[in-house]
Amino acid sequence: MTAAAPPSRRRGWQALDAAAGGLALDLTLYAASAAFAAVTAATSTLLPHRAWGGIAAVGYLVAALAVTGQLLVRRRDPGSRLAGLPARWAVTAFAWAAATLLPLVTQSVERASGRADRAQEEVLVVEQAGSRLASHGTPYLGHDAIAALPADERLLGYTPYQPGMALFGLPRAAAGGWWTDARVWFAIGTALALALAVRVLRDRPRRLPAAADPPRHAAALLRAVQAATVLPICALTLATGGDDLPVLALCLLALALAATGRPGRAGVAVGLAGALKLLAWPVAVVLVVWGLTRRSGIRVAAGAVGLPLAALVPALLVDRDALVENVLRFPLGHGLVTSPAQSPFPGHLIATGLPGGRLIAAALLVATGAAIAVRLVRHPPRTATATALICGYGLLAAILLMPSTRFGYLLYPLALLVWTPALRDPAEATAEPAHSGNWRAVARGRA
Repeated sequence: MTAAAPPSRRRGWQALDAAAGGLALDLTLYAASAAFAAVTAATSTLLPHRAWGGIAAVGYLVAALAVTGQLLVRRRDPGSRLAGLPARWAVTAFAWAAATLLPLVTQSVERASGRADRAQEEVLVVEQAGSRLASHGTPYLGHDAIAALPADERLLGYTPYQPGMALFGLPRAAAGGWWTDARVWFAIGTALALALAVRVLRDRPRRLPAAADPPRHAAALLRAVQAATVLPICALTLATGGDDLPVLALCLLALALAATGRPGRAGVAVGLAGALKLLAWPVAVVLVVWGLTRRSGIRVAAGAVGLPLAALVPALLVDRDALVENVLRFPLGHGLVTSPAQSPFPGHLIATGLPGGRLIAAALLVATGAAIAVRLVRHPPRTATATALICGYGLLAAILLMPSTRFGYLLYPLALLVWTPALRDPAEATAEPAHSGNWRAVARGRA
């Protein structure tokens, strides 16, 4: 086994991440997040976002002050437990509780007390879908039922999610109270999936030889969890809307299971994500290709493909036209109303600013998909790290090129890319420094 690279040989992200034992980047994260939350509280035109910013800014600031104290302790005593990894985990947990869970619960309680401006539209959509699922057996309204709604309510009549998402709306359909808010159950699902992913990856170093480097792996895992929890794009999304976070968490769990050699369970995890939202389906495809390199493609596909298809069957049997209207026609721009998702990314700017722009944007998106498909055929990912990199960069390209998309969707590629170092085998992670050439090898599936 090649010895670990000395600190002087570290390059790029690894050097930044390791500065002051990881505390320097922690401080930057919390301080920048506090500034972002404060600006959001002062300037956002969305009232749930303003409410989040007012609470989250204080939470992030307290976390930044705690890290400042850790840095001072580290200067006096580099080996102090107060500046070590367990203490960094504690600050991360506090930051998630203060910047995500506290504003989420606060808004849920205020909404239950009559405040109508304490949830984004997707919360209402999921809860209505849960009510329809409980009473009619399908979460979807048909074309005629949506057309019968007042014009300003038709957008909320659409449920552009997979059927499984309606399960998060069932508590509201069954009872009242703040705890039935769909965001509360989004948070519970997210926490459970992330906790299981962390447990899976933390158990792996215990089975490795002494030559491995579990501390560096543990630090990478902490950074990955921070990206999926306290990063403002994730914290704001969960506190005010939240439907993307359990999908993301299940995808991260699937990659963690893949990294530890559990292809069948990885397929089940990503299949559960795909039963909630279409954005998980590209991750499922790449994981199936990864499974094929390990002669486990059928085991991965059984869950990755089977679960989303099984979730569609009841809705298909109850009202096929309603399923098509919500899951296909509306996302493709052929519904009674158009999606309000119009973030100024290149695809949207091309579609709206050039003659024939929508066709050009669609052609670019198809070309990108074709390039990724060729990459998968010629160089299929052989590691979970390579799988995560392909998923991260592929989703990033798709989000940037889609004519209609949301800024919040960037949480998927950001979390996937930051998750990749935690997926690497600790026994191999110390074999060579993480410079750009090594990352290219990882991306080719040869690391």
